[in-house]
Amino acid sequence: MTPLDEETGRSASASDLRLGVWGLGAMGEPMAQHLLTARGALTVHARRERPALIDAGAVWATTARDLGAATDAVLVMLPDLPQLEEHLDGADGLLGGIGDRPYLIMIGSTSSPVGVRELAARLPDTVRLVDCPVSGGEDGAKAGTLSIMLGGDPDDTDRAASLLAPCGTPVRLGPLGAGEVAKACNQLVVAATIMALGEATELAARSGVDPAALWHLLGGGYAGSRLLESRREKLVSGDDSPSGIAEYMVKDLRFANDIAAATDTRPALLPALRAAFDEIVERGLGGRDIAVTRRFTAERSSSGTPSPSTS
Repeated sequence: MTPLDEETGRSASASDLRLGVWGLGAMGEPMAQHLLTARGALTVHARRERPALIDAGAVWATTARDLGAATDAVLVMLPDLPQLEEHLDGADGLLGGIGDRPYLIMIGSTSSPVGVRELAARLPDTVRLVDCPVSGGEDGAKAGTLSIMLGGDPDDTDRAASLLAPCGTPVRLGPLGAGEVAKACNQLVVAATIMALGEATELAARSGVDPAALWHLLGGGYAGSRLLESRREKLVSGDDSPSGIAEYMVKDLRFANDIAAATDTRPALLPALRAAFDEIVERGLGGRDIAVTRRFTAERSSSGTPSPSTS
């Protein structure tokens, strides 16, 4: 399924493939910057142009069709599969630009593994699909240190790993959908951790314990984590201005629940986390950073000093 070099007739290596990025949000844009720097060429497409990328040398594709025509592989950093499928077919769709050429689509969104497999079954045989969700947040995207979870056929994931290496550490975890399963597991741990950190911070503050001193002390022990490192200041100050948006966790935990159902797994913690993040959204806090768990705990409490907050 690899494109052939027109002069040699041999399979093109990943370095020879024309690469694109579709979706330039908080994660997609810094990843595109790393890919552009590493490769020297990149075609990008999103709802709005990103002047910094264009100034750095990226080529802007006006439509998904234009993106497909100009590339041999694309990293899709859209919120979920519906946003991709909406622009696959039709006059300006990605598939129209691809034609009957071999092509690689790498899905970086957190999506349903079942949905990814169903999408692969609907695509032309010449179009290969890899799921490659990432972990590490905006900090990891900017630093190029993301954990990239690959699912798909070995040849396809090998090619995807080579293409995405400038963004972090790609690891193949199994067949198509395996990356999404891994991301759901990751998000289950993240959701549990940030909920515990928010509750513990508020509990300490209401007990007269300085949260800053608490986390400085406990951060070096078993309570320490990468998440605590990245969210410590937000939790202590109550600044839950958006970075990793809390409402996205609702979708992620739903996918984790679907996987649990499909594997006949009966989790005890997952239902409670789903209920908590559903309530966060219902309270109008879904657009805040995931560190909003402290504010959420304070609002649910009937007495005591509320946490500091930043509007």
